[in-house]
Amino acid sequence: MSAMTATAVESFELRRSDGDLAAGVQALGKHLKRVPLTTVLAQANRVATRKGATGAGAFGTMKPKPVDWYCFDADDNEVTDWYPQGLSSASDAGISGNVFVVSWYFKPTTKPERGVRLSFLNTATLRYRHVLLVTASPGGDISPINIHAGGIAWCGGLLYVADTDRGLRVFDTRDIFEVNGAGKTTVGRRGGVYDAFGYRYVMPQSAAWTTAGGARARFSFAAVDRGPGTGTGTGTGTGTGALISGEYVETPEESGRVVRWPMNPDGSLRADAAGVARPLDAYRLPDVRIQGALSRNGTWYLSQAAGSARNGTLLVVGDTVARRPYPVGPEDLTCLRDRNTLWSVTEFAGRRVVYGVAM
Repeated sequence: MSAMTATAVESFELRRSDGDLAAGVQALGKHLKRVPLTTVLAQANRVATRKGATGAGAFGTMKPKPVDWYCFDADDNEVTDWYPQGLSSASDAGISGNVFVVSWYFKPTTKPERGVRLSFLNTATLRYRHVLLVTASPGGDISPINIHAGGIAWCGGLLYVADTDRGLRVFDTRDIFEVNGAGKTTVGRRGGVYDAFGYRYVMPQSAAWTTAGGARARFSFAAVDRGPGTGTGTGTGTGTGALISGEYVETPEESGRVVRWPMNPDGSLRADAAGVARPLDAYRLPDVRIQGALSRNGTWYLSQAAGSARNGTLLVVGDTVARRPYPVGPEDLTCLRDRNTLWSVTEFAGRRVVYGVAM
């Protein structure tokens, strides 16, 4: 297995393509109450368990076990039509607090599409709450978002959600709205009443970055590199941080890639005068089935899946590639910089945990 090699960045150039998203957010604000994230966390209605028994099934043969982990409640652990995928943290966002955010995609069986939800977990209180992601029309109606949401990156007040074939969808934590209806099977506005499948809070999409390059690119996961090595990958960077995304592939012939874009201090992507965000760099991944990627201080960390019955692998890539044992079903990556720990989430029903290992 070779280490990561540099590759062309052009196919990952992104163009801002908001359309009428801002108008939809503005219209929604005329009908519903906007609430801060602190209120969502204060009203958290689900209880996580620190170092709960769910970890045993997720960790499988992994030795040593993670240094810490958090289990979802029984309903979220067992549900078979919602699957956790993306993970980010307040440490990524550059804000204080002990908060993780997890993205889940809906995998319908007999129910209509419900899109994507986020779980905001406060590890200090062991409580969390789901927020439904939506698009808002200029007329003020809302609808679910049908994407895989394989990765999420929290930068300042902005949340970037990977949209596999299109690019990155952007949501703003300052645009969370409390719905005024209680319907559990419907979404949207009827008269002056809004339903959201029983969720109390919704977050409308506020912006979008779509591929501007000619070659096909995929966006399977997302993360944040806060430097200092985000300029060249060699330890000498801009210091303002970079947004990461990359490609999940299953066959070696496809050779998946990972890429980084420079960010502005407020967490937005840095674009040129033409409105194009051009990557800092891009690399060929050293192996297949990569579900998450994070770079820090010149080292890359890659989570590699091996299906629902076998332990995954954590690849640590510098000049060489080291392989470390990892849980079953590892997904997106984040890190807690003050604790020097790397975190991920497992996806399979009955074995769902948010867990951390030493970097």
